[in-house]
Amino acid sequence: MKTLIKSATIIDASSEYHLQTKDILIENGTIIQIDDVINESVSNEINLPNLHVSQGWFDSSVSFGEPGYEERETLENGLLTAAKSGFTSIAVNSNTKPVSDSKSAISFLSSKAIGNAVNLFPIGAMTMKSESVDLAEMYDMHTGGAIAFGDYKVPVSNPNLLKIALLYAQNFGGLIQSFPHEKKIAGKGVVHEEANATRLGLKGIPALAESLQVARDLFILEYTGGKLHIPTISTEASVKAIKEAKAKGLDVTCSVAIHNLFFTDAVLDNFNSNFKVLPPLRTENEVTILREAVLDGTIDFVTSDHMPIDIENKKLEFDLAEYGTLGLETAFGALNKLFGAEKAVTLLINSKERFGIPSNTIQVGSKAELSLFNPGESFVFTSKHIYSSTKNSAFIGSKLQGKAYGIYNNNQLVTF
Repeated sequence: MKTLIKSATIIDASSEYHLQTKDILIENGTIIQIDDVINESVSNEINLPNLHVSQGWFDSSVSFGEPGYEERETLENGLLTAAKSGFTSIAVNSNTKPVSDSKSAISFLSSKAIGNAVNLFPIGAMTMKSESVDLAEMYDMHTGGAIAFGDYKVPVSNPNLLKIALLYAQNFGGLIQSFPHEKKIAGKGVVHEEANATRLGLKGIPALAESLQVARDLFILEYTGGKLHIPTISTEASVKAIKEAKAKGLDVTCSVAIHNLFFTDAVLDNFNSNFKVLPPLRTENEVTILREAVLDGTIDFVTSDHMPIDIENKKLEFDLAEYGTLGLETAFGALNKLFGAEKAVTLLINSKERFGIPSNTIQVGSKAELSLFNPGESFVFTSKHIYSSTKNSAFIGSKLQGKAYGIYNNNQLVTF
């Protein structure tokens, strides 16, 4: 079966066709021709306004619901949401019920995505039931397809566990994730601790709760060696500590959630629980520093940190609502507005190497794994743009720049 993509501007710095507008002919999932104009009788022709294509996007932190929380999101609809949002690959977190802390749980997640247009890569829990007491069966999960190990939004309270995990994972090249949050410092806080929290009467989470945990984890990494990823940092001190660790030669990467780049805690005035996220939204100064760290490479990549929450657990008083926001649908539009199309694409693909995900350059002979998008369309994001089963998006009402059309991957075309 042949598919012809017409007049697409290619954004792929590793391709000889970077920033050129070309026709792309695909047969049975492989790119067989790229030229100015291709006249070919095909089964599918893709001809869309201001069409741009890039290597397929990857999100390193996605949560759905299944198994255990199907009322939030099923794997089937979650994968469809990812595809319509432009993602060809996603890493799915371990916060299922039961927690994904065994080879059988990892195999279940992988099996649900067989034959799908989107590649699903499970992240295994680092500790049993994500309770930070006993290490999970990491090697077994590794053989079952887990690409990393971490307890989603659960900090490693026992530093010796992190030490042992980093040492043990070196036997098979495993990547350890440690969520940067010191619970005892954070206490009962729900937003960033500063003047705005006091004005609103909300308990604050000190920036120290994050930076203290980051500093601890980096000291442990320096002692053990191994590979560490620190997900969703949000403070100036974290940026500084990670930059210094990289200068020492430590094998550490970090990410930032897109909403922590896009919003400040000034949006909390109306107590909209969609803005209740962890780590919390920070001040304008912190957001500026995070954006600069993205541009200079201290922050290695971004994530949507997509987290569907059902209305019963989200539409509550701010203190009682659960943490989390949708992010897949708005990832490109937010990043494109902040950084422009080329940088946005780079940020959406450059985490693949860290997680061992293969990349496919846009060239003849390569697998066709493509994200399709229009970077030029400016629009206000509303609930009608949400593909997820839940509607807990912090971006509702925000002006974004650029929309994903969908993907071509695994010999399948999915568009919204």
